[in-house]
Amino acid sequence: MKIAIVGIGVAGAYLLARLKGQHEVVGFERSTVENHDSICAWGTSKAPMEEFSKKVGLDFNDYVIHDGKQMYVDMGLERFQIKLKGLCTYNKIGLIKDMAKGCKIHHGVAPKLQDLESEYDMIVDSTGFHRSYLPRLAKDFHLPTFQYKVEYENGVPFDDFYLKPFSSISGYFWYFPLGDNVAHIGAGDKNKNHIVETNAFLKKYGGKITKTVGRPIRLATPDLCGPFYHGKVVGVGESIGTVYPLLGEGIIPSMTCGDIFVETLGNNEKYRQMVLEKFAIYSKVLSFVRNKMDNKFGVMKSFVDMLSIYRYMKKNEKRFGMEIKMTDMMKVAKA
Repeated sequence: MKIAIVGIGVAGAYLLARLKGQHEVVGFERSTVENHDSICAWGTSKAPMEEFSKKVGLDFNDYVIHDGKQMYVDMGLERFQIKLKGLCTYNKIGLIKDMAKGCKIHHGVAPKLQDLESEYDMIVDSTGFHRSYLPRLAKDFHLPTFQYKVEYENGVPFDDFYLKPFSSISGYFWYFPLGDNVAHIGAGDKNKNHIVETNAFLKKYGGKITKTVGRPIRLATPDLCGPFYHGKVVGVGESIGTVYPLLGEGIIPSMTCGDIFVETLGNNEKYRQMVLEKFAIYSKVLSFVRNKMDNKFGVMKSFVDMLSIYRYMKKNEKRFGMEIKMTDMMKVAKA
């Protein structure tokens, strides 16, 4: 099969690596080789990433930058710590480039759909938020995000991960360490205070900005992101809503989605059903998040959903890279 993979981020690069030995795969990336970067805080969990990397002949530990021990959570009047179990930052763009190594990739181009259709048997839309080759969504939901990469000369503000949820969980500010004197600082916020909050942190703690990025992140879940396929096009990753709404984290879900795509290749309906089944809990998580954002949340009213989310995260502590406690969830829920 001749397959075009458009968008060489996490999902696209992983699919190139998984499929290159069995099919003729060609990648397309709108960024130039020089400007190709990966926009996010570069945080993930080691255990699942080790498994994904192993499948494409790489050792994830070669890319780890910072091994987390604890996360500081700042609720304003209260601060608490979450014990970490594998949460780390890693060289995300380095891993993407190594996964795609040896594959044919056209950089600096955004091909037209009709041109791809005339040449390829299948077109993978892994363009993330843009969803460039699939029909527009009827009920999209996204948050704007903004981030700086910062270098510190006289010591870092925090020695580990730091998170500050905003009121009503409209979003949160993050500080993710990238080695001895570098960090990603940024925020996403429904109320659009993300740039203000990031600049306030920068003003308070100083640091030299070496990179600035901003983009929306899709929180609409797979059940809201149909169709997954249209004509020769099949969506993978954020283009079909594989971002965990509570954390805005899409690296592991997008690679999980990539595994499902490989397993069901050629059977689009089975792919759709398996994705919906795998990410079914995400709709409950999004409902919880949106109720908080819209001030419609009540602990008693939402307790059953909260319990489902807690059980899911507790069962998957290694996947989330942190110790999950109901007491911590309640603190965040009351924000």
